[in-house]
Parts: sequence; structure tokens; C-alpha cells
Amino acid sequence: MIQVQRRKFIGSACKACLLAGAGFLLSDLTACSPASKVMKLPIVENTVRVPVSSFATGSIQIVRPAGWFYDIAVRKSANDGTDIYEALLLECTHQQNQLMVNGNSYRCTLHGSVFNLEGQVTKGPAEKSLKKFKTIVDQSELVIELKS
Repeated sequence: MIQVQRRKFIGSACKACLLAGAGFLLSDLTACSPASKVMKLPIVENTVRVPVSSFATGSIQIVRPAGWFYDIAVRKSANDGTDIYEALLLECTHQQNQLMVNGNSYRCTLHGSVFNLEGQVTKGPAEKSLKKFKTIVDQSELVIELKS
């Protein structure tokens, strides 16, 4: 009788552990998915063109130039009523890991570095800010210049 109760207890404890582990794993997996849809765009003459209308759905758009491993976060903000666009390479400056959009920051899942929306380090081990690309508005498109 005691052995049967012990087996039930161990079985219940194992199921509880598995469920807890699955919950942690699921939260990590969802953290790896991009917060928004990634726009895969061609590179033409060392530039990528993003429709300005895409910012109607949110102030941050994620762009992946054709053939690139790293995404670019493009953020729209306003200064005195003028729209400003900033493009940051989502490559951790610590050990070149892809960064994830995490609310109001960009986070490295490898060693935990965090960058603010301007690309500055707010938590190490990274020490250097993210790479910025020059942006120009050309009629209804935002042009991101990919050259260094």
C-alpha cells in the first residue's frame, strides 16, 4: 500500500516537473520569435527601400536585406512634428549574435546584453553601441544605405 502511494507521488511529481519545464521552454521559444513580421527586401545599389506606409502598423519595423543573416530594426519617431527614421543592425557587438526586439529594447539571448532603442548598451557584457545606417526619405519610401 505504501509503495503504491509512493509511486503515485513520484509520478505526480515527475509530471509537475515536466509541465514546469515545458512552461519555461515555451517562454524562451516565444522570446526568440520576432515581435513583428520581418520584411525580406532586396538590396539594390547598396540600399534597401522600406515603404513608409509600413509604419502605420507600428513604430518599429524589422527588415532583413536579401542574403543577410542579421536583421535591421527601423524605428520611426518624431521631433517637432518631423518624422525621424533610425536603422540599427541587430547584431550584438559582444559576440555577433542576432538580437531580439524586447519591448523598448534589443536583447541578446546568448549572453544577456541589452541595448536601448537608440542602440546604446544598457546592460553588458557588450560595450559598443549598435551599428547605425544612414536613412533618407524618398517620396513614399525610406531608403537605408547599407554601405559603411
